[in-house]
Amino acid sequence: MSILQSGPLTVRPLNENDAVLLVRWLSDSRVLQYYEGRDRPHDMALVQEHFYEYVEDEGVTRCIIEYDGQAVGYIQFYLVVEEEREEYGYDGFNGSVYGMDQFIGEVGCWNKGIGTRLINEMVRYLIRERKADAIVMDPQAWNERAIHVYEKCGFVKKKLLPKHEWHEGEKRDCWLMEYKGLAET
Repeated sequence: MSILQSGPLTVRPLNENDAVLLVRWLSDSRVLQYYEGRDRPHDMALVQEHFYEYVEDEGVTRCIIEYDGQAVGYIQFYLVVEEEREEYGYDGFNGSVYGMDQFIGEVGCWNKGIGTRLINEMVRYLIRERKADAIVMDPQAWNERAIHVYEKCGFVKKKLLPKHEWHEGEKRDCWLMEYKGLAET
């Protein structure tokens, strides 16, 4: 069963068998440079803890991205909770705010437009199926490649989040990016 299907792109729920994919992707230093950090390679125990056992993230929908039938990456989306709403500046906003995080784990699939297609389709899904009023992401400020893709998909930089995320031994600045133009989708 898939959550989203659009041409060669499929987003389906994470299952136990996907743990080996996550271990492979999250032990590749090229992937870790952008997601989790090269100082944090994942073995099976860490993948189990981070993606399958972490009870504080009960509202997170974890998925595998497939392209042309091949598993190529990971995406998660979630309703932004009160604490994050305040930090992000949505404390007075009455609508639903969704967040998402993703990575393409198959390095051979980078720079092929899959990420752009994924973001565009997930935005449509969150608006139509989950009734999102706003969609946010918080990429690290140095990650120009990701920021470029998000901007190409209609996200705008809304707020700098100083020292927001631990990455490779230090707290890094992130951009809060927001999808605007929900009515057009």
